[in-house]
Amino acid sequence: MLELYQAEGCPYSETVREKLTELGVSYVVHNPRTHDGDVLNEQTHGELTALGGADQIPFLVDHRRGEAMYESDDIVEYLEDHYA
Repeated sequence: MLELYQAEGCPYSETVREKLTELGVSYVVHNPRTHDGDVLNEQTHGELTALGGADQIPFLVDHRRGEAMYESDDIVEYLEDHYA
């Protein structure tokens, strides 16, 4: 299962969502905070920082492969390598 921690209105999150859609990959989306940093959901925000160690989006967790990463370019490259 893929989980994407992201924010609406964030261009970097949009890039990752577009790649996931292009590849036809199913994923769960979490919106822990706004693009400007205002926390929207304390629980998912806590998960984001606990799993990744930083309050940074987008953040992808691939449970099947045991991978987790920040940075939209790195995430897109990862998705192309493993899901294309």
